Amino acid sequence: MNLFLTLAFLFFIGSVFGWVLELFFRRFISAANPERKWINPGFCTGPYVPLYGFGLCALFLIASLDSLVLVADPRWQKAMLFAVMAVCMTVVEYIAGVLMIKVAHVRLWDYSGEWGNIQGIICPKFSFFWAVMGAAYYFLIHPHILDALHWLAQNLAFSFVIGMFYGVFLIDLCHSVGLLTKLKKFAEENEVIIRYENLKAHLRSVQERGAQKYRFFRPFHSPRSLQEHLRERLLQMEQTVREGRDQVFLPRTGAGKRKEK
Repeated sequence: MNLFLTLAFLFFIGSVFGWVLELFFRRFISAANPERKWINPGFCTGPYVPLYGFGLCALFLIASLDSLVLVADPRWQKAMLFAVMAVCMTVVEYIAGVLMIKVAHVRLWDYSGEWGNIQGIICPKFSFFWAVMGAAYYFLIHPHILDALHWLAQNLAFSFVIGMFYGVFLIDLCHSVGLLTKLKKFAEENEVIIRYENLKAHLRSVQERGAQKYRFFRPFHSPRSLQEHLRERLLQMEQTVREGRDQVFLPRTGAGKRKEK
């Protein structure tokens, strides 16, 4: 099977699996969701998180090069391989986090409370989790991945599912980029960074208090515009925003006094 089809399928599997993992993490563990509500993770509308899709593709490529690790002892060879996986996944996570903050002024996750964190984007604890996930992938999935993909490739349903996923994904991506553009405009006008997951949790709380129907896959849908919600929150919490204590907004580093509206 050609490499492109393999990576296309792995991106699909990784994105969907990552969405499920993040869904349960935000429901039961994340500090950004103290009320323990079910919140759709990631910046896309559908059930996928692209970061995990890229991550699974990276794990596949790295695991395929295990014979190039120049260590005689097989145990140290595997340890070095998992360390490389953790480093690569951490780099992917850091690049994605920095791009979202610098380009869109949106913070998708926040590790500021974790020991050894760098800019709240990466930290040793989650790098360790990446290593564990890399080991799980290497021993449980990688030995069987090519056989499974070969079997699936013999069925027309496989091509249909892949094509349908990428069709929906591209439409969703365009919609999500449009939403990020609106958030970026607001963030630039008010010189703040928007905590994306906290914003979704806040909007859900507002909708529930107003007895409005919450749409899991459309967390920003509301009778009021997103700009109105953001402006109201910013005015209510102006002091905590300036001090960096607000759950939804962070002051932009090096930003001066916000423009008067």
